[in-house]
Amino acid sequence: MVPISPARPAWRFVKPSVIPGFGITLGLAVTYLTLIVLIPLAALAIRSMALGPAEFWRLATDARTVDALWTSFGSSLIAALVNVVFGVIVAWVLVRYSFRGRRLLDAIVDLPFALPTAVAGIALSTLYGPKGWLGEPLGLIGIKVAYAPAGIVVALIFIGLPFVVRTVQPVLEELEQELEEAAATLGANRLQTITRVLLPRLAPAILTGFALAFARAVGEYGSVIFIASNIPYKSEIAPLLIVIRLQEFNEPAAAAIGMVMLVISFVMLLIINLIQAWARKRYGDV
Repeated sequence: MVPISPARPAWRFVKPSVIPGFGITLGLAVTYLTLIVLIPLAALAIRSMALGPAEFWRLATDARTVDALWTSFGSSLIAALVNVVFGVIVAWVLVRYSFRGRRLLDAIVDLPFALPTAVAGIALSTLYGPKGWLGEPLGLIGIKVAYAPAGIVVALIFIGLPFVVRTVQPVLEELEQELEEAAATLGANRLQTITRVLLPRLAPAILTGFALAFARAVGEYGSVIFIASNIPYKSEIAPLLIVIRLQEFNEPAAAAIGMVMLVISFVMLLIINLIQAWARKRYGDV
């Protein structure tokens, strides 16, 4: 390894590229991220710190705030886990099987991306409402989805599924089916092939899809407020509580809730990224 000379800055030792302009593109990228991401987040942090530790703690630990945060993050976690299971299944079907209507099914997966969240909420509340196609038969067996906490999870599953499918799908397409055939030749059954051959290689992509679906669900607002009853201490999400505080002209409380959501989301995504990095290191070259 060639030592770096003190006269030559470390940034010059960048992996060479056919396309020049590293300095300009790096500057543009940092400037763009600063303007779009860092400055708004810094403004939120500054506004929250201006409250003082005691006032911030009082607003952040308010019973209604804590309950709304539990509802948001708990529902998002459940929805992301459900999407991991069924998102991988959908991606598997789209990649490994050819059937009539496959292209249509592939296009339907992207529908939550293009559909306005308010429209999605209205459609889900109509479908799962007391007189809806699914809500009425579910009500007969005692299951209530619309205007209940379960409706929040359903809405978050709807908007998060494409993130898992579109993350896992290209990785599945690159996996050679010869690996599965070799495992079968060596005596592995289907369960062993899935758990020892396929899932280790899909683990980084699955974790990425989980992180994206979870992050998207935490900040969801439009689709949830139509299908949830939005009752405090029961089915009120944190983004809705922030809007309510702003409508009450209680900006300090809104800033405190937003800061708590930012910190929790950052910590959870950091943990997920660390697990993802470990999975890449552990299984990337398997």
